[in-house]
Formats: sequence, C-alpha cells, structure tokens
Amino acid sequence: MTAKLYTRKGDGGKTSLFSGRRAQKFDPRVAAVGDLDELSASIGLARVAYPLANEPLRRAQRALYMISAIVSAEDRSINMSFEEAEVGALEVEIDRASEELPELREFIFPGEAEQSCRLHMARAVARRAERAIAALAEPAPPESILAYLNRLSDLLFVLARQADHRMGQSGTTLRA
Repeated sequence: MTAKLYTRKGDGGKTSLFSGRRAQKFDPRVAAVGDLDELSASIGLARVAYPLANEPLRRAQRALYMISAIVSAEDRSINMSFEEAEVGALEVEIDRASEELPELREFIFPGEAEQSCRLHMARAVARRAERAIAALAEPAPPESILAYLNRLSDLLFVLARQADHRMGQSGTTLRA
C-alpha cells in the first residue's frame, strides 16, 4: 500500500520546522522557507527557458535546499553547513557571464524575451527571500547565506542580460 501524501497535521494553520518546533504558517521562518521554495521553482522555470545556464542554476537549486534546511533547523545541530565557497562560485559565474556583455548604462525593464523574463522573475523572488531571511530573529542564519542570496540575484540579473544579448536584444531600457 502506498503511503498517503497528506498528513492532516497542517490543517489547523501550523507546520513543523526541521528543528521540531510547530509554528504558525505565517511565522517569519516558515515564510522565509516558503520564499526559498518559490525561488527554487522560479529557477526551475528559468532553466527550462534558458538551458545555457542549466548547470549554475541546478547548483543554485541544490544550495537553496541546503539553505532551507539550515533556516528551518533554527538552533538545532544538524550535519549541514553553508560554505563561503558557494558565494565565490557564484561570483565566478557572474564574471564569466558578464564578459560578453556591454557595460550597463541604463535601467532594464524585463519584457524582451521569455528567457530573460523568467530569469528576472527568479531574481525578484531571490531578493524577496533575501529580505525574509535578513529579517529573521535569533537564531540568525549565517552571513554566508545572505551573501549567497545577494550574489544569486546578481547572477540571475546578468544571465537575463546575457539571454537578451544572445537574442540580439538589449532589454527595454530607461535613461536615468
């Protein structure tokens, strides 16, 4: 017999964190984990639309899974850590993708191509997840997690520019 997917434990508006604590579904920590989940799904949509960036985006999804576990674990000791090297790996990808792009001199509005729009959407979700995690009270997540989310949004931005550039678009711009 197949196990049922539903448990009915969340029907009353509470859920369990990895720490074991039962929390309201509107608890800031639960909301932050939800934002990370939405970010991973948004990145999945971007991967489908822009396969050129598949590997760095797959790596980001794996990192987001780790970050979610760390955030959800609260103070509980778990055998997971988030390394500063992950931030450096994103910086390498940002630099690599930036090499083919002209200098940015104007604001960019998403809307030229589906690939870049999906990447911009994922970037906006990354910024929201970053804000949600930055707002968490004790125990605060490691600073490397906030740095990672910040660089991830930068990578998504440069990949969106790259997608437009490869399609012969510069993006809809607004002169400052």
